[in-house]
Amino acid sequence: MDAREALVVLNLLEGIGPVRVRQLLEFFGDAAKVLQANRSALVRVKGIGDDLAGTIVQWQSTTDLAGELKRVEEFGARLVFQADDEYPELLREIYDPPILLYVKGRLLPGDKNSIAMVGARRTTHYGQDAARKLAYQLAGHGVTVVSGGARGIDSASHQGALSGKGRTVAVLGNGINIVYPAENAELYGRIADNGAVITQFPFNRKGDKQSFPIRNRIVAGMTLGTVVVEADLKSGSLITANMAADNNRQVFAVPGRIDSPQSRGCHNLIRNGAALCENADDILTEFEHLALGQAPGQADEAEPVPLANLTEQEQAVFDVLDATEQPIDTIIAQSGLPTPTVSVALLGLEMKRLAKQLPGKLFTRR
Repeated sequence: MDAREALVVLNLLEGIGPVRVRQLLEFFGDAAKVLQANRSALVRVKGIGDDLAGTIVQWQSTTDLAGELKRVEEFGARLVFQADDEYPELLREIYDPPILLYVKGRLLPGDKNSIAMVGARRTTHYGQDAARKLAYQLAGHGVTVVSGGARGIDSASHQGALSGKGRTVAVLGNGINIVYPAENAELYGRIADNGAVITQFPFNRKGDKQSFPIRNRIVAGMTLGTVVVEADLKSGSLITANMAADNNRQVFAVPGRIDSPQSRGCHNLIRNGAALCENADDILTEFEHLALGQAPGQADEAEPVPLANLTEQEQAVFDVLDATEQPIDTIIAQSGLPTPTVSVALLGLEMKRLAKQLPGKLFTRR
């Protein structure tokens, strides 16, 4: 067994996280030697009591290394270790970086220019639209948008980055083969094609109250800053924001309606020193080196990209739409098409899940 396989085994063992693995490696010098050690040697390591020593000694009867490696290969994923160039540079700097990452898609050097976007699962139209718009703008500047793949603000953030033809990374709180929520299966596929879906958890590991905060530290740890778009005072997104602050990363918060419970978490963050964020400019001014692509506002002016299965009229209307809310009169004027044609095209785009109608006859890209 080589050192990398031994790390996979250690990652499979319950109760032995990154900090204890680091202590074991410091003591034994090599992951394979950890698995060869006897109980009396293991208990000499700081943080390894008799129970954990027993877990390590019995690893052959409790783990299926060959099966796990086969599952990774068959799923089309890869294992990325801390020593690998692909492992996120910023993530190595936190106190407890994951032993390894399951990756579907690709992590690129440019992902060091990344921003986390998090928020409530139960959100408002305002919150989702704000997340899509902000992610769209960041993607237009070459910034990788990182979020948790969950319902609500997470999904809207991934969708916005994809609409901006940028990169996005989803960090899961469960095994990479589990889609949660189930309706995000198609979204996960698009994310893997245009970025990466990653997790530290083995195959078939279901998410729970412990795994999601563990996931949050990756979201905060691999990014330069975290933006909270919409959150109440008990939202798990505030945990991510606190983790970002603990790692000396910038925290941003998007203001919301003063009468909305979903805005209270963001307002409290601003009250306590988080940077107010209204658009990508507020982030880019904090990180001047992130302005890699178009200038603010140019993302909306990018060259149209034809999409399959669209009629000529649908393509013309789609090119006019962006992440902002637009009244139908504006769409008619900018497309140059007759009103009935635009109405039919918008209906077709909605049915193909490329456009969304909001109250007040407003339309945006999905």
